[in-house]
Amino acid sequence: MCGIAGFYNPKDNYSENPKKNFSILKKMINSMKMRGPDGEGYSIINSCCLAHTRLSIIDLDMGKQPFCINYHENSYHIVYNGEIYNHPELKKELISLGYDFYTNSDTEVIGYAFIHWGPGFVKHLNGIFAIGIYDEKYNLLYLFRDHFGIKPLFYKQLESTVVFASRIDTLFEYPNIKPTINMNSLNEIFTIGPAKTYGNGVFANINEVLPGEYIVFAPDYIHREKYYKIESIPHSDSYEETIEKTSWLVEDSVRMQMISHVPICTFLSGGIDSSLVSAICAKYLDEDTKLATYSFDYEDNEIHFKSNSFQPSQDRPYVDIMKKHIGSNHIYLTCKYETLADLLEESVDSRCLPTMADVDSSLLFFCSEVSKNHKVALTGECADEIFGGYPWFHREDMLNSNTFPWMSDISFRKSLLNPEFAASLQMEKYVANAYNKTISEVDIIPEESEIETNRRRISYLNIRWFMQTLLDRMDRTSMHSGLEARVPFADRRIVDYVYNVPWHMKSENGIPKSLLRKASTKFLPEEILNRPKNPYPKTYHPKYEEILVKRLKEVINDTSSPIRSYLNLPAVNLFLNQPKEYGKPWYGQLMAGPQMVAYLLQINYWMKKYSLSV
Repeated sequence: MCGIAGFYNPKDNYSENPKKNFSILKKMINSMKMRGPDGEGYSIINSCCLAHTRLSIIDLDMGKQPFCINYHENSYHIVYNGEIYNHPELKKELISLGYDFYTNSDTEVIGYAFIHWGPGFVKHLNGIFAIGIYDEKYNLLYLFRDHFGIKPLFYKQLESTVVFASRIDTLFEYPNIKPTINMNSLNEIFTIGPAKTYGNGVFANINEVLPGEYIVFAPDYIHREKYYKIESIPHSDSYEETIEKTSWLVEDSVRMQMISHVPICTFLSGGIDSSLVSAICAKYLDEDTKLATYSFDYEDNEIHFKSNSFQPSQDRPYVDIMKKHIGSNHIYLTCKYETLADLLEESVDSRCLPTMADVDSSLLFFCSEVSKNHKVALTGECADEIFGGYPWFHREDMLNSNTFPWMSDISFRKSLLNPEFAASLQMEKYVANAYNKTISEVDIIPEESEIETNRRRISYLNIRWFMQTLLDRMDRTSMHSGLEARVPFADRRIVDYVYNVPWHMKSENGIPKSLLRKASTKFLPEEILNRPKNPYPKTYHPKYEEILVKRLKEVINDTSSPIRSYLNLPAVNLFLNQPKEYGKPWYGQLMAGPQMVAYLLQINYWMKKYSLSV
């Protein structure tokens, strides 16, 4: 796991001025050092410069990058961020085809797979990755991104130059690339944030390689190729076969993602998703090795917790059951409310954009604590998107909302904006265009009922939008402390299969995620199998809200605050002086009243940090 960056201009020869280009590469490396604190490297090759920061997990001695393979009078230079979970199997196949290997790294496997299969090699990969490959002989730069965009890869074009990086702000280390925004940027922040449109880098003219896409930059052309698409296929397996295959797929994905040359751990909330991942990990570890597990909570939450329809229970009792069930070495991590507030700005630093407020800042803290002992953690992220765990899969009003169900009503966020500014954004139109574009990508099966088709659309929306936001959150918060978080449920084999399983199998008798529960029976105790859906924890401490309100009042009373001109100040003051709603989210399941205060604080910090204005 690493950070990658580079720049390419087929009309230039960077080796003629190595000192200048090394200086640029060094600045790019320093800007993403947190993603790879164990080492760094760079290469200057003709028309391409490559940079890399390394978190050492696979082949600690020989896995350094940029990695060069010399083959048949050509040289291939590789920078890569991620893990290829099936690289041992690919390596065996490539050896049988006559290729010789000199390391145990998956980077070398990527290189020879590319040489053998061409850019279509990426279809053979099972993993999380952002890859840059420079073909020296033909002067071509290839950029690849994994199937669901788990690893980030941004780029910007400056005439004939393309600059790419794992982080947005790394691009700003290249000469003449400055952070700027436009009305599109403001819609991304104020209208659909903390989500963002896939492919959109939010800053003006910053793009990202799409999930499941690769791009070829050549002297005379640019070619984009969509190598992966979620397809709608009629499901033919019986219910019993579906349960059995789902169970095998999940178990095999977790087993594959345990590959590491350093110790692994898991995040354990006591919910079915993280419990299943932890139980499978415990099964496959050596007999004399105990699995390390971590759970997260907040100071005094046992006193201030407020049960609601989105968050019905606390995690601790269920964590206790699971740690005993699998015999793990468990660590309970607790975040103070002051820490939660203080990390809101660093959370923006980690993403280069406003985030899911304290949902991100808390995970930033927890990951920093986990990283003190481990470099690799497996999580239960993405199961709800794939198996239908969210309320919008079950509630008829959400299924028929014809918009993003996790933000079906934007009136609250709109009410806090300056009316003229809100009108200029055309917020409803922006949401509708984004929604309709995504819906148009869904393959419809004619024989499906209308409600089944709606659930298929909701499932696709979740994978492309809500899951992408959570994957983005997990990558940035973990990698900010040099921790690699893996997501076994986002295995493309699981997504491809479960996406096409009929709803009556996914949710038998109306029980959310009943398919996953049935597939987990051999691993989990009854108390966990029957636990109702419960999202990531959040704080209910009144002091936290008090801190946020005080800070936002200071911001809006400061005439130099960049966010001030965008807000409806009387409406914001009224909102700040009223009790905050905890059980009515304006985004997802967790972002309610206090999180809106935190989000506005983050927007102001983001604008100030990058000196942004339209």
